Amino acid sequence: MNTSQLSTTSYNIILRMQQQEMDSSAIYTRIAQRTIGNNQKILLQLAYDETKHAAVWASYTSKSLKPNRLRVFWISLLTQLLGFTFMVKYLEKGETNDIAIYTKLESEVPAAAQILSDEVEHEKILMRMLDEERLKYVGAMVLGMNDALVELTGALAGFTFAMQNTRIVALAGLITGISATLSMTASSYLSSKADGNADALKSSLYTGVMYLVTVALMVTPYFIFPNDMAIPALGCMFAIVVSIIFAFNFYISVAKDLSFKQRFTEMLVLCIIVTGVSFAIGSIFKSVLGINIG
Repeated sequence: MNTSQLSTTSYNIILRMQQQEMDSSAIYTRIAQRTIGNNQKILLQLAYDETKHAAVWASYTSKSLKPNRLRVFWISLLTQLLGFTFMVKYLEKGETNDIAIYTKLESEVPAAAQILSDEVEHEKILMRMLDEERLKYVGAMVLGMNDALVELTGALAGFTFAMQNTRIVALAGLITGISATLSMTASSYLSSKADGNADALKSSLYTGVMYLVTVALMVTPYFIFPNDMAIPALGCMFAIVVSIIFAFNFYISVAKDLSFKQRFTEMLVLCIIVTGVSFAIGSIFKSVLGINIG
């Protein structure tokens, strides 16, 4: 097609989409090099599809584009941290969210409708076939993180109001957190084994590691702030809690196609309620018992 037949707006959109498809193709190819079996075949198929789409856009732009090396490197690096299932679904969601753009292009670019159909249907089917070990243990990870958030948020809030000393609160929080981690890991293992889970040990380790990481993040502010700044440390801790809830639920919502808003709201409200109750208990006990830790 002669590019002069396209409006400037449409041409720029198509050029951006061509670059996006080229980047995605390179990303999927690189990820596939680090996987084996059926996952590798699926990722290579996705890369092939993206290359085809880029070729269609190239017929309209008359330009030959190369992948953005920096973007490919960055997303490939994130893939090692977050998993290939998350990154594939995140990239595809970004493309299919441009439905309004595809619709506007159809009058000038008939092929846009077919490409959109591929994005929504064929690649969605392929993504459902992706199989990543870490996602098999999402339930175990949620259990560890959720318990740590709820239990330790309340404990740290109570310790803060009762003790008013960041180092003592940090020490109490660590002791409580590590003890709870060991208890949670053991309980998770025994529960999974009783249910006949062949991967009971691995599942319980995911639970324990997630619990311990959450504890470490939550206690950190109490080591950073001076001894007499327990309340600011508590505020920082709560900000970390909200960040953990946001980040983890965003990850799960993308990787498992679940509702982000509902899961985020439920966990946040629960933590706020527990923190509020713990505030009250800590203040009451301190006042009634007349304890003052300097």
